[in-house]
Amino acid sequence: MSERQGNARMPSKPPGPGPGMGPGMGGMGMPVQKAKNFKGTLRRLAGYLRPQRMKLLAVLVTAILSTGFAIYSPKVLGEATTKLFEGMMATLKGDPNAHYDLAGIWQIAVFLAGLYVVSSIFSYIQQFLMAGVAQKTVYGLRNEVNAKLGKLPLKYLDSQTHGEILSRAVNDVDNISNTLQQSLTQLITSLITIIGVIIMMLTISPWLTLILLLTLPLSMIVIRGAAKKSQSYFKAQQMELGMLNGHVEEMYSGHRIVKAYGQEDNSVAKFDSINEKLYSSGWKAQFVSGNIMPLMSMVSNIGYVFISVVGGIMVARGSISIGNIQAFIQYARQFSMPLVQTANIANIIQSTIASAERVFELLDEEEEIAEPADSEAVELADAHGAVAMHGVNFGYKEDAMLIENMDIDVKSGQMVAIVGPTGAGKTTLVNLLMRFYEVNDGTIMIDGADITRMKRGHLRSLFGMVLQDTWLFNGTIRDNIAYGRAGATEEEIVAAAKAAHADHFIRTLPEGYDTVLNEEASNLSQGQKQLLTIARAILADPAILILDEATSSVDTRTEVHIQRAMNELMKDRTSFVIAHRLSTIRDADLILVMNHGSIIEKGTHAELLAQEGFYADLYYSQFTGGAARVQAV
Repeated sequence: MSERQGNARMPSKPPGPGPGMGPGMGGMGMPVQKAKNFKGTLRRLAGYLRPQRMKLLAVLVTAILSTGFAIYSPKVLGEATTKLFEGMMATLKGDPNAHYDLAGIWQIAVFLAGLYVVSSIFSYIQQFLMAGVAQKTVYGLRNEVNAKLGKLPLKYLDSQTHGEILSRAVNDVDNISNTLQQSLTQLITSLITIIGVIIMMLTISPWLTLILLLTLPLSMIVIRGAAKKSQSYFKAQQMELGMLNGHVEEMYSGHRIVKAYGQEDNSVAKFDSINEKLYSSGWKAQFVSGNIMPLMSMVSNIGYVFISVVGGIMVARGSISIGNIQAFIQYARQFSMPLVQTANIANIIQSTIASAERVFELLDEEEEIAEPADSEAVELADAHGAVAMHGVNFGYKEDAMLIENMDIDVKSGQMVAIVGPTGAGKTTLVNLLMRFYEVNDGTIMIDGADITRMKRGHLRSLFGMVLQDTWLFNGTIRDNIAYGRAGATEEEIVAAAKAAHADHFIRTLPEGYDTVLNEEASNLSQGQKQLLTIARAILADPAILILDEATSSVDTRTEVHIQRAMNELMKDRTSFVIAHRLSTIRDADLILVMNHGSIIEKGTHAELLAQEGFYADLYYSQFTGGAARVQAV
């Protein structure tokens, strides 16, 4: 499996908690991706929250009130228990004045219900405000990422896998969103709960509080040991899961080749091997992490035993009420869960800061050279398509030039063919014309205007492209053809399809022009897809055409029809044709023969054959078996 596939296939979210794991325990043992510069990234991320600081302050206040009322409730409930206990004890002693203070108990019950209602209201307000803060923050960040992607040069997009870029733009931003929405609120609530519970326990009994706190080191030892053990298993699980996803997708996309070469058994065997490893690591990871909560409960129960024994002695001596013991036990139960949640959230925040760092790395990437100001930008109102390149040098790396000192002068309406072996620089030349890449030295001009003085959008509107690799989107055939020019009428779309010899096969489809193409456009043949891209280029009616082996995917008869349509389309229009089959360019006005980034020959077909040079050897190798002449050159 290739590196690119591995990156693209890795799951964006970790597996959820296994059986036996309590709330907030998911991911306790998960391997955590750590940021290289935690503090710097955290400060930068906090900068995105600064415009929402008043709402964040309101979130903090509502969190304190909501949690405070919830924490105070066990204390009030304990008072009701004490009143019931006192009435019961007085009755057992035969006190003639014994009675249950039902009125007082009722008042406590109403007050307790009020506390819970008010706590819920503040909790609702807190969640409402935090949702707005999180979504507005991520909305701005997502817009910034989207704008950045539009400004990144093609060299960056070519140097990164699609999966890696998508992971930063989608998965990492979603990770930040989820943390701001859920984990940050939970962290605030957990910290307030821990502080509030300790305060309430101290008001009841400092000695009982000390007993409970003595169990904390044991709890931390249990959590740390189990989490460390499960982390290695989770890491292996993530790796095996990525490999399994990659293998399945690879086999699915290439299932015809797998079947054609009879490799089904090998494919299944490899799947079984990866699946077995995934089962083993997944079982161990879930088993170990699933034992964290039972172990925590065991430690907590040991604390409850000591609290109950000591508390019972204190009640017997009359130094504490039974209601306070009940309240304390409730606080003890409330105390352990926020600790676990806080430890879990700390891991999540580590992962979130790592995601934020990856997003910021994308935002800090070097952008395309700035566009010229509106007042200085050149716009060709009626482009004729004359193209000139003078002293152009270019290399994908500074120390390795691919094109050196290139000079060409193409007159308006000429058909220019570019030929040469793989890696000669043919497609690179097209990339430079459309400013997908910037030249290192030299100038490129269209109708006498330097292309660096044009807005990129205007420059690229002068070109129409038909590439060897077709690109169609999920939509109707009509929409895919109309993509070539905004506001095209139905008549113009049909005319373009007829010119590209696509109208006939379109009308044979069940829905005609309303046929919806799926994501891969696999409901059309490769030749049919190419015909649609040609129709799109015809509809665009550009000043300059770029055809990159546009007919390589169609049959010979269709190629003849397309060539006629292309000849009509290229009439009075500058055309650059990248060709491997030299039979398609014999009528070109100018043929540029490239090798190692340089133009080594140029002229018409007849002139180049008469020179008996590199072009002649290429031509004869295709038509007369002159491969030996190519080797000689």
